[in-house]
Amino acid sequence: MSLKFSTSKKPLSVFSAAGLTDIVLLLLIFFLLTSSFIPQFGIRVTLPNADSSAPANPNYVAVVITADGRFFVEQAEVQQEGLLNAIQSVKGDRTTLLLRADQSATINQLAAVLNVGKALNMTMSMATERGRNR
Repeated sequence: MSLKFSTSKKPLSVFSAAGLTDIVLLLLIFFLLTSSFIPQFGIRVTLPNADSSAPANPNYVAVVITADGRFFVEQAEVQQEGLLNAIQSVKGDRTTLLLRADQSATINQLAAVLNVGKALNMTMSMATERGRNR
């Protein structure tokens, strides 16, 4: 008695890319959805470097000082004299002020924002870039 294992059928040599395109489409949707959760700040500043950092309270009032000395509270431009009113109007129940100052901002500009935060009894944090290893 002899067993014959050969078959007259040829192996299927056509590759179906339908499964692969489904996976690529799902990955694309995943990355598009998760990238929208990364906070994007519309005002560009060069943050100063620091060797250590602490996570910021996610419930904060954002204040930005640009390189040319303009002030922004929650993406809206305000004059230095109007900082107190602007921060007070958007504060609500938030207790933290996050300062994003360009590294070329002056001490007077920083002090103006910090004085307003102190007057409103807010906890103040300053955004920095992680320092490079030397």
